[in-house]
Amino acid sequence: MEKQILIKKAKAIVTCNAHDEVLYDADILIEGMRIKDMGPDLVAPDAEIMDGRDKFVYPGLINTHHHFFQTFIRNQINIDYPNMHVVDWLKIVYPIFTRVTEDVIYYSSLVAMADLIKHGCTTAFDHQYCYTKASGKFLVDRQMQAARELGMRYHAGRGGNSLTMDQGSTIPDEMVESLDVFLLDCERLIALYHDDAPYAMSQVVVAPCQPINSDQHTFEESVRFARDQGVFLHTHLGEGENDLMVQRHGMRTLAWCQERGFVGPDVWIAHGWELQKEEYQVMADTGTGVSHCPGPAVLGGFPILDIPEMQKAGIVIGLGCDGSATNDGSNLLDSLRMAYLMQTFHGKVRGGSPSAYDMLKIATNGGASLLGRKDLGHLSKDMAADLFMVDTSSLELAGTLHDPQNLLARVGVTGNVYLTMINGKVVYREGVLLGIDEKKISFDANMLCGQVIGQI
Repeated sequence: MEKQILIKKAKAIVTCNAHDEVLYDADILIEGMRIKDMGPDLVAPDAEIMDGRDKFVYPGLINTHHHFFQTFIRNQINIDYPNMHVVDWLKIVYPIFTRVTEDVIYYSSLVAMADLIKHGCTTAFDHQYCYTKASGKFLVDRQMQAARELGMRYHAGRGGNSLTMDQGSTIPDEMVESLDVFLLDCERLIALYHDDAPYAMSQVVVAPCQPINSDQHTFEESVRFARDQGVFLHTHLGEGENDLMVQRHGMRTLAWCQERGFVGPDVWIAHGWELQKEEYQVMADTGTGVSHCPGPAVLGGFPILDIPEMQKAGIVIGLGCDGSATNDGSNLLDSLRMAYLMQTFHGKVRGGSPSAYDMLKIATNGGASLLGRKDLGHLSKDMAADLFMVDTSSLELAGTLHDPQNLLARVGVTGNVYLTMINGKVVYREGVLLGIDEKKISFDANMLCGQVIGQI
């Protein structure tokens, strides 16, 4: 029999299931990678007992857009993102990205995923598009290594760029790849790491970086290849590029992607704040999802997604941190809080705002839907044992415990969680990342960052 863990007497279990159930003073029986049972007074004589008293239990958060390598390009005052347009920002940061090496990818991924885990995230998607002669081609491999060491459930987006600067791209020519090189590496990574079995810990996504930096053939062949391989697709869309796309192609980015076939229930985009109301129905009708990244939207002063209107149209929405060069952190609880406040800001003029619990479901159910994961996103029998706990005995939470569903985003619970479990394994507990030497890794990461990136 697989190892069993019995969480006893949890103060509340916020399931985020289809019935929005909250179980009080209840137990969770975990067997191997899955939840075997939930309810009061469960009995499992051979199980390891875990004390759930004073703990609120939540489904693991799902991060649907990130750039791990950017963790070494944080807190750089010389890159004044809040006062720049995205395209202008890209022209400054891309040359810095050319310094990234394989070791930078490994350590920056450890940094980002550690931050995510400490704040309740159990599944992470990363969009890795920074391939140069200095970096080599084994960047996703090093990310997979980091994910295994931390115990993170990881979906890797193999990105790429195919247009040179003289063809209108914003990226340095050192980061340009041919279509053949891009697809061959996607094929290699899928063969090595893509697992579509239930409770899979690693998957691969075909993810050309963005339409302004790749030609139409790249997007068309990405669609053909991904669907032949049975994997998902991802790109940046609707984040300030539409004027360039209209100048270049005579159409907006979504229409351009639709013409290439780069829409569908196996496709989700990052950002989408530039989408127009008439484009919502295209997204909904094709099943194309959106990863909402509140941090860079606020820092950049960009429009705030009309989530009620988008959901009314039928668009699936998930939550993402985005890269640390435009967010400076990988705390998805903080992103959840920010996303909620952004919606409340427009609540009066938009006829209402999503509740804090609505936003939690976006960060759990919504993320699972974007990634095509039917085994993630809520706590129920036979779902993956991905969860985190919040210790409610701390003084600052006194007076708030009557509503565990809305607690996180409304009260602003954004600090380190008490415990994070992924696939039935505790990976973080009471301030300690299990299985790694955090101080040594932190020292090595800082040394490497100074040597390779330096002060910009």
